[in-house]
Amino acid sequence: MKKSIVATVVMALGCVVISCQKKEEKPGSSVKTYAQIEKANWLLGNWGNTTKEGILTENWTKQNDSIFAGESYFVVGKDTVFSEKIALEQKGDSLFYIPIVKNQNQGKPVSFALTSAEGNQLVFENPKHDFPQKVTYTKITADSLVAEISGMKDGKPGKETFPMKKKSY
Repeated sequence: MKKSIVATVVMALGCVVISCQKKEEKPGSSVKTYAQIEKANWLLGNWGNTTKEGILTENWTKQNDSIFAGESYFVVGKDTVFSEKIALEQKGDSLFYIPIVKNQNQGKPVSFALTSAEGNQLVFENPKHDFPQKVTYTKITADSLVAEISGMKDGKPGKETFPMKKKSY
């Protein structure tokens, strides 16, 4: 009787150990990872800046494991003078910043590929776009960032900088 109880306990422990071990993946059955978009998690939330020119607002939400949705708008008085919808999307191992601006590019999306993700900075580039060719987000602190667009405009280098603070509601 003792031998059968010991054998049962040993078999049960063996089953537990085997089930807890990492299962070997079969070729072709890879688990998707989203390491590129995870580098931008700090961007999620509501950001803004109020200046004498107007109010800038940029909001980011996580749509799913591979897409963040953003919207940005600038209000002067009671008028929205600029707005855009943005998708931050991981496709395969690449990350893309894809804005849609109503009265630009015939309202079609423009893709900027992630070219650098060093520390607290994300750099997206599209050398074929008219302006900007580069979009950069830099995390300054947990509650502040700077967005920057830059590139050649009318044959001359141009740059616009947008500092923002995290909003709490």
